[in-house]
Amino acid sequence: MEKYIELNRESWNRRTAVHLTSEFYDVEGFLNGKNTLKDIELNLLGDISNKKVLHLQCHFGQDSISLSRLGAKVTGVDFSDKAIESARILNEQTKTDAVFICCDIYDLPQHLDETFDIIFTSYGTIGWLPDLNKWAQIISRFLKTGGKFIFAEFHPVVWMFDDDFSKLAYDYFNYGAIYETEKGTYADKNADIELSYIMWNHSTSEVLNALIQHQMEILSFDEFDYSPYDCFKHTIEFENEKFRIKHLEKKIPMVFSLSAIKKN
Repeated sequence: MEKYIELNRESWNRRTAVHLTSEFYDVEGFLNGKNTLKDIELNLLGDISNKKVLHLQCHFGQDSISLSRLGAKVTGVDFSDKAIESARILNEQTKTDAVFICCDIYDLPQHLDETFDIIFTSYGTIGWLPDLNKWAQIISRFLKTGGKFIFAEFHPVVWMFDDDFSKLAYDYFNYGAIYETEKGTYADKNADIELSYIMWNHSTSEVLNALIQHQMEILSFDEFDYSPYDCFKHTIEFENEKFRIKHLEKKIPMVFSLSAIKKN
């Protein structure tokens, strides 16, 4: 099972090089002050000035640094060494004080020993994790009592479709590992890169129950009929930074968000 980490780390190391120069991530705009967080998560985060925030699966740190720019004391975690290396460079370039840790999040207790006011993770994260029970355990472990977990993610219905959104190709529920090979990457579909990786689909009930079973009380759960990212095929932008699959219009949920609080 550990083999999936090495395969996926290699995949994300190779993606990172492409993502750093992509229009999708617009590093130049980011260095000039652009905040990469979207309204969906900003509305849940609220005022985070002087809050300690742990950002899980942070890629190369744009959202972590954006949280830092909003006044939070941020620690970002990702298992891709190339991504974390790039995050640290961006952190220096932007003169922010985020801290970045390179490890698989299941191993985080071996690298970090403190608790946080807020734990945040977003968009395309849990599909890389085989066990949401262990994920929720990590969240509970690092969250202060009364602390908040803020989560935005692509809706599991999206992952049922093939890449062309022409047919249902995958299970809604988690029936085990999904082995994939793709050309290009979501941030640059024409990139000269071929990636192999392993993912898992997770139903809404799997997400909610994992959190509930680890001292988390769900405060809000919302679903959205659009994606704030243009990362799928056949999209149209029907409002600023709101994308749908053209032929599916508003028929499917594309994103969900939730907030939860850690109980005693």
